[in-house]
Amino acid sequence: VQLVESGGGLVQAGGSLRLSCAGPKGAFDNYGIGWYRQVPEKEREGVACMSTTEGYTYYAPSVKGRFIMSRDNAKNTVYLEMSDLKPEDTGVYRCAVECRGRPQLYNGNYYYTGGCDHWGQGTRVTVSP
Repeated sequence: VQLVESGGGLVQAGGSLRLSCAGPKGAFDNYGIGWYRQVPEKEREGVACMSTTEGYTYYAPSVKGRFIMSRDNAKNTVYLEMSDLKPEDTGVYRCAVECRGRPQLYNGNYYYTGGCDHWGQGTRVTVSP
């Protein structure tokens, strides 16, 4: 399963970006979907996890109210709308599919207890002060 993220870039604090993750037909149909942020020398952070079984999206407390995860089944794409961006939102954002188990909050971020089977390469977001 090939996932391709796009939409990253350089933005000033307070700005907005919309990230996209495109996949093949059916890529987002099974299990859960997640958006994760990778920062050098830090553990990968789960910022948003969409549970297809529960019909509910979990957001890390640090982004709740600022980020919205959505999907367009007709386009086989999931999105992460990010607003009121802060310098600490900087990182490489990757989407993941076929995420198993239930999202659990750990160290301020959400993670699927069973892990995710497929990952995209990521798109870089840089937020300047």
